[in-house]
Amino acid sequence: MKEVLINLLNKSRSDYFHFPVSACIVTDKGNFYGVNVETSSPAAGICAERNALYNAITNGVKKEDIKEIHVMSNKGVTPCFICRQALVDYCNMNTKVYIYDTIGNTKEMILEELCPHKFGEEDLL
Repeated sequence: MKEVLINLLNKSRSDYFHFPVSACIVTDKGNFYGVNVETSSPAAGICAERNALYNAITNGVKKEDIKEIHVMSNKGVTPCFICRQALVDYCNMNTKVYIYDTIGNTKEMILEELCPHKFGEEDLL
């Protein structure tokens, strides 16, 4: 997976903030990939994690189909809070999360550990 994500970093459009990120959502229906696309107005772009997640959803993937989330960046950063919210809403809290940097380090956790104090569907009832 690391090699695929490193190669995918080259497809990132990080022309403005120079912060390339690639991601993969592993599901029962296959793997779905995404890269971040930056714009001069940060809110108009999209993060790699949501790009991959929405690609999976567009292809019919349901919450129960998602098994793993893989994220690669130069520094091995975890998903931003907007991405965390999308992951909480569309993945199970026991989904495995792998964070990679480009020099070979890996962090492994589950979504519950990444988002211990989540805001979710149950909070809207």
